[in-house]
Amino acid sequence: MGFILSEIDTVDTITQADFTKNYLNPRRPLVIKGLTKTWPARDKWTPEYLKQVVGDKVVPLYDNSKADPAKPINSATTHMPFNEYIDLIRSTPTELRIFFFNIFKQAPELLNDIVMPKDLMGGFLESMPAMFFGGSNSVTFLHYDIDLPHIFHTHFGGRKHVVLFENKWKRRLYCIPNATYALEDYDVLNPDVQKFPALDGVEGQQVFLEHGDTLFMPTGYWHWMKYLDGSYSLSLRAWDASISRKAASLYNLAIKGGVDSVLKMTLKAGYANYREKLAVKWAEKELRAGKPY
Repeated sequence: MGFILSEIDTVDTITQADFTKNYLNPRRPLVIKGLTKTWPARDKWTPEYLKQVVGDKVVPLYDNSKADPAKPINSATTHMPFNEYIDLIRSTPTELRIFFFNIFKQAPELLNDIVMPKDLMGGFLESMPAMFFGGSNSVTFLHYDIDLPHIFHTHFGGRKHVVLFENKWKRRLYCIPNATYALEDYDVLNPDVQKFPALDGVEGQQVFLEHGDTLFMPTGYWHWMKYLDGSYSLSLRAWDASISRKAASLYNLAIKGGVDSVLKMTLKAGYANYREKLAVKWAEKELRAGKPY
């Protein structure tokens, strides 16, 4: 059977009261198609315009290969001038993608083209907007964000397939211990449930984002993404209102981020193999127990 995926709720617009009651407080994902209708970026951020404002700034690129256990997570595969990379993803399929690029340091005028959705909620980290770019064969591995923000993820210039899971499923997803990402040995779109039985019956949601669509991803949601066209996205991040969530964020950054990177670089493949075996053990235990309830 594999994963059980339902469609994410989609609206054109939504009031603050409805958003808070039905999505923010219960932490449910939502696609808002009309959120960016008044943004200059919706029409202005063409590939040619972004090439013009960023130019030949050399950027790190990542591919779909499994993480090297001897390197920190998110180590770059190669580097390329930004304008050449944009030409690449527009002309040919490629796995190469740009991860968490603060384009606004290179072109601060771009900030004038977006609007923080403060009419829906507060807590936005206005210093941390980031962009993500990908070729039509590129995939973002299954993970949740280590700092546990709410995310408004807006897509531009093509289509993107997104699959989400609540954090309660993390052990059934073969979450790597002391980390915020899953075992990279299964295909999210076609999981082998004979080899990875804990995945069978896991419930998630999916959506195919198009140009201008905004996905609200609540704090702690696992996400997997595939670029169907060479395209790009903007993520706006916001704190959850609860003190406990902020404390969990700081813990993750200090322990799961810092300690994990040190152990990986020190112990290398031995540590990676141990964690993968433990992820399998935990997943099978969770499955036997019938969790999550």
